[in-house]
Amino acid sequence: MFVSMLRAKLHQARVTGADIEYVGSITIDAALLEEAGMFPNERVLVADIENGARFETYVIAAPPHSGRIELNGAAARLVSIGDRLIVMAFALLSAPPPADWTPRVLVLDERNRIITGTGEASCC
Repeated sequence: MFVSMLRAKLHQARVTGADIEYVGSITIDAALLEEAGMFPNERVLVADIENGARFETYVIAAPPHSGRIELNGAAARLVSIGDRLIVMAFALLSAPPPADWTPRVLVLDERNRIITGTGEASCC
């Protein structure tokens, strides 16, 4: 049996743009992706702290150190520029998971710079 475990999280990422006409996805600063251990094209769960919206999409890399967090396509309708997001990536692990399992969690400031980081950058 496998269990889905939180692997990486960007906490309080600020929305910097929204493009309804784009095909879809969330665009995330490549430096943040690397630090969190997330990957382009990876499926992520996104929660908007301001309005409670939750949705899944996939990641596109923005230029490193750009601070960009942009929602594209239909998901752009669920957020406003300046909203705080939680972006979560998961991994499937054999059950029971390791007792010392620790997801990589990055807490970001209002300009999408890392305030704190915990856990491992990658898992498997």
